Amino acid sequence: MTESTAFPETPDELPTALEITRGAASEEELAALIAVISDAYATEAADAVAVEPHASAWTRTQRPLRAPLRRDIPWGRFSG
Repeated sequence: MTESTAFPETPDELPTALEITRGAASEEELAALIAVISDAYATEAADAVAVEPHASAWTRTQRPLRAPLRRDIPWGRFSG
């Protein structure tokens, strides 16, 4: 297997599986089911947009606060 087929990177590359567990669906019913599910998925994927937080010019120019010092790591060879 090549690297691209071993680990798909996008959902479009994943294999699609549909399993009917009860009853016997006709070809027309399966086609209608696939159409409805595909439309619902496309609508949800289009609406699923991550909102990026707005950063003001002042926020972008300010230096962030320093992270607190870790006291559990000794400095150099001194551990007392």
